[in-house]
Amino acid sequence: MTPSWIDHLLFGLYPYICLAVFFIASWLRFDRDQYTWKSDSSQLLRSGSLRWGSNLFHIGVLFLFFGHTVGMLTPHFVYEPFMAAGAKQLLAMVSGGIAGTLGFIGLTILLHRRLSDVRIRANSRFSDIAILWLLWLQLLLGLATIPLSAKHMDGSMMMALAEWAQRIVTFRGGAAELLAEAGWVFKAHMFLGMSIFLVFPFTRLVHVWSGFGTLVYLLRPYQLVRSRRLGLPASSARRDAKPGH
Repeated sequence: MTPSWIDHLLFGLYPYICLAVFFIASWLRFDRDQYTWKSDSSQLLRSGSLRWGSNLFHIGVLFLFFGHTVGMLTPHFVYEPFMAAGAKQLLAMVSGGIAGTLGFIGLTILLHRRLSDVRIRANSRFSDIAILWLLWLQLLLGLATIPLSAKHMDGSMMMALAEWAQRIVTFRGGAAELLAEAGWVFKAHMFLGMSIFLVFPFTRLVHVWSGFGTLVYLLRPYQLVRSRRLGLPASSARRDAKPGH
């Protein structure tokens, strides 16, 4: 089936628009508006269900993010010697279904909390609520693809989606043609996923970048700090220092 001009626009051109805005706008916001570079936690207003909702959401979404990244961007020849395409799809359906359900439950708790609490709702920006709805719908669409994937247990659909992603990130042509026979649920899930990258720099999601920075910080090598006063460790020098020094 030949893809229409809409498929070319949405799955051939739109991904590059989203990625360009994602990287450039994130950099500009960090460079020019660092005081807004935060998660804007509402825990001080009311903790309550925040811990359950936040933990479930982050566990599910982080697993899905890394699972999608590895699963879609790893070439088939890498895992072909020890895992068939059908087995990989089954693994993705089971693990993705569990993680998606956890994330969906957690996000539903967070969304209900933000909409039902008067103080939290009053202190929420439009983008705060909008991004929650986008993520909620994205998780719902992702879960909806599982029974549809069960109709392609030979792995053909997953292979097509992975090849599409690999062609996009390697700037190869013919990506849109691979999705010509994909169902509308798959296409809606992919379009909304790209749209989240598009709006990412303009929402509280920018704190994800800081999360990666924290991981790099934790994995850094130790720094050896020596005191100017020879023969004393740095901690002793600080204890002996006079006030104001």
